Amino acid sequence: MPTGEAVGTVELPVVVGVDGSDAASDALDWAAEMAGRRGLPLRVVHASLWERYEGYIPGTAADRPAERLHSEAVLAAAAERAGRRVPALKVMTDLAADDAVTALLRAGKSAEALVVGSRGRGEFASLLLGSVGLGIAARAQCPVVVVRGRPENVRGAMNRVVVGIAERERPGEQEPAPPSAAVAFALREARLRGVELEAVHAWRCAGPEDHARPGNHARPGGGRGGHGAHEEQGTREAQETRAAQGAREAQGGRATQGTREAQSAREAHEWRAAELLDETLGGATAAGLPPVPVAHRPVEGSARKALLDASAHADLLVVGARRRQGHFGMQLGLVNHAVLHHAKCPVAVVPVS
Repeated sequence: MPTGEAVGTVELPVVVGVDGSDAASDALDWAAEMAGRRGLPLRVVHASLWERYEGYIPGTAADRPAERLHSEAVLAAAAERAGRRVPALKVMTDLAADDAVTALLRAGKSAEALVVGSRGRGEFASLLLGSVGLGIAARAQCPVVVVRGRPENVRGAMNRVVVGIAERERPGEQEPAPPSAAVAFALREARLRGVELEAVHAWRCAGPEDHARPGNHARPGGGRGGHGAHEEQGTREAQETRAAQGAREAQGGRATQGTREAQSAREAHEWRAAELLDETLGGATAAGLPPVPVAHRPVEGSARKALLDASAHADLLVVGARRRQGHFGMQLGLVNHAVLHHAKCPVAVVPVS
């Protein structure tokens, strides 16, 4: 049940897509629990193209085509399962005359969130993420949860929600920006679950430039004619020794300076990462709401690896996806693609305008 969250005047449902597959059943269970926590109804959608081509629906089961009967059976079984999973949950069913992506994107326009499985019925087992889940995550106007990962992560045994924190859009801005939609979603989910929120921000620090790389030093006497070969051997060796010693001292000085600069840059990156996490997660102690325990985790390295590592000990990984006006293609980004295909837990993709 909800724990103190404000409820708007319009009660939007949690929408889940089902097709009779095992992955869809996992998504249904997850969506039912999410709707129960938020005190919202659950809308179960099954997409079938059959009705698009048939204008007349027979009134008796004996006259109905097998496709129609199958669709009705899928929805009935899903509604019954959701009711058993979360007693007293309000469940609505919708048989959509369209392909799955189009039907769910349309349903998502008036949804609290869309929940889908990692693969649908008929998808090749080798595919890490089904085309339906990928298409919806890339284009939906509401948060999309792709239920994937290990069973213990899916059922919520980790007691942790992880959110990925990106760099500021305008690094020079003085006023702190309000929490992003992804952070707000993660905070609310952690609060309703009564678990810790782990905020992960990955940063990279370029290594010191190799200023100490030795150049081509001309040897004393080099470039001269045959007379140079007749100079006294001891004098030549002494000159070479002094030149080599000078080069080593210069190289050592440059290397030490480069190390200091790299350390200073690393400390600056760490400080900026910690500052960013502090600013971004101010809503964890919002007035009037139960506080959320927050773990700040700035990580040196790639965002892809940092988030995939964090997903191993999370019940949910939340990432933001920027939606650009006028762009109608896939809008996910490389990091989001990676976590959707490889995360060890369910992934929520929250659109950010």
